[in-house]
Amino acid sequence: MPEMHFKVQWPNGTTEDCYSPSWVIEEHLSAGSNYSVSEFVERTSLALNIASDRVRQKYGFACSSALDQLAAIQATASALSPSERSSEVRVLGFRKHAPRDARAGARAAQRSLESHYPVVVIGGGQAGLSVSYCLMELGIDHIVLEREKVAHSWREERWDTFCLVTPNWQCQLPGFPYHGSDPYGFMVKDEIVKYIEEYVAFFNPPLEEGVSVSHVRRLGERFELVTSLGTITADQVVLATGGYPIPIVPRAAAKLSAAITQVHSSDYKNPAQLPPGEVLVVGSGQSGVQIAEDLHLAGRKVHLCVGNAPRCARVYRGKDVVEWLHEMGYYEVSIDKHPNKETVREKTNHYVTGRDGGHDLDLRKFALEGMRLYGLLTGIDGAAFQFAPGLTANLDGADEVYNSINRSIDAYIEKAGISAPPPTVYAPVWAPNQEVLSIDAAAQGITSIVWCIGFHTDYAWVELPVFDAQGHPLHQRGVTPVPGLYFIGLPWLHTWGSGRFSGVGRDAHHIVGKVSELISARADGAGAFELAALGS
Repeated sequence: MPEMHFKVQWPNGTTEDCYSPSWVIEEHLSAGSNYSVSEFVERTSLALNIASDRVRQKYGFACSSALDQLAAIQATASALSPSERSSEVRVLGFRKHAPRDARAGARAAQRSLESHYPVVVIGGGQAGLSVSYCLMELGIDHIVLEREKVAHSWREERWDTFCLVTPNWQCQLPGFPYHGSDPYGFMVKDEIVKYIEEYVAFFNPPLEEGVSVSHVRRLGERFELVTSLGTITADQVVLATGGYPIPIVPRAAAKLSAAITQVHSSDYKNPAQLPPGEVLVVGSGQSGVQIAEDLHLAGRKVHLCVGNAPRCARVYRGKDVVEWLHEMGYYEVSIDKHPNKETVREKTNHYVTGRDGGHDLDLRKFALEGMRLYGLLTGIDGAAFQFAPGLTANLDGADEVYNSINRSIDAYIEKAGISAPPPTVYAPVWAPNQEVLSIDAAAQGITSIVWCIGFHTDYAWVELPVFDAQGHPLHQRGVTPVPGLYFIGLPWLHTWGSGRFSGVGRDAHHIVGKVSELISARADGAGAFELAALGS
């Protein structure tokens, strides 16, 4: 029988991983929902008794494990204080098992692979893990190959004060929604790593860490994968490696004076990492502005090259802007219905921060406090830097997006008749008198540069016709023109949340549905062929 675990949090703060010999629990409890203690005990009692009866019907005896679990739940409930019993139990998530792996302990690392798998998931980040969870729900045999260690990019490629820019309640990995005590807060780096590690412990995926894949190609009706542990084949492959793994450093960096230290944002950790002196941050997307603020708050003199990245408010008219946009349905808009569907995937993210509870990032305010702002960096010759004109236009453009988002919220509030604080319009607090188009870094005291100009794709190892002329993946919500090959975790794969904790789970369910459909279609086709072979 298919079995499952369901994780709950009691009113006293303790969590419990409960067992059921049947998936019937899902008919009585919902992940992410709260129940009064009495209702929770009543629902689990009914479900576990049904599960035990199903075991009896199949094997001729009741399931003692289900009845033991029910007794444990009842004992925990009885031990709660009166005030705790008047509070609620929260269902954190479900972990389903195929019969063969139910109640299994942690999988030992194989360090060798089978020669063939029905499905191989390449990449063990939140996207690949979400796919694995959904595959396990359907009992589909697979393996997840992760080049590094789980949560590597969050752990090793983020700075020390990094935090999410979306509220914690948007973290909705399949079966494992955020269950901490601060849903409207913003997890910092170590908390994000812990969330992912807990997810792995929660459903125990068939994960192999430290295994890289150097080639994926067609081999007849199958796929051939060359890995660091040998060559294997797969019926279907899910590419969950992320869209932009290679840090961008401009060619002009080669002309930079050796006296100036340069690091990419993926290698930046903290201000103390850089030599004493002033710092030039190149790029004004989320990473660039947040790192500039990190240095600024540490007392470092910062010079920032400002591009055309937009910005948004953290809180407007009494709510986080993310919450407003969620209510307005923005995060449900699919790429095919987006008014800018041809370009939105390439747009820079709005800069804002969740640091210290969350606040706006206003470059004009930073300028008043001593930060130096320039246009785009266009040339380097030793310690001489040249900048394009356009700083004023870029600042004005970011502010216009900021105000336009707020205007859309105003319209929603008015149409819905919502009571909220009055509307406001951002007015610039600073403007450049004259744009600076060149500086001498040595004269300015600049001793380091942080490159925050993003990442680019690298799919050279995928030897299949699933890319356009620019090297971008060809797909419809992750489903490629090559049967059995899928992408997941890309920006705007389907919606705004596709590359984030908020939406990757829904994409995973969709893709695994397609995986299952193909398995069924091939099985039906094989059956039809065998029947036809019998003749008349």
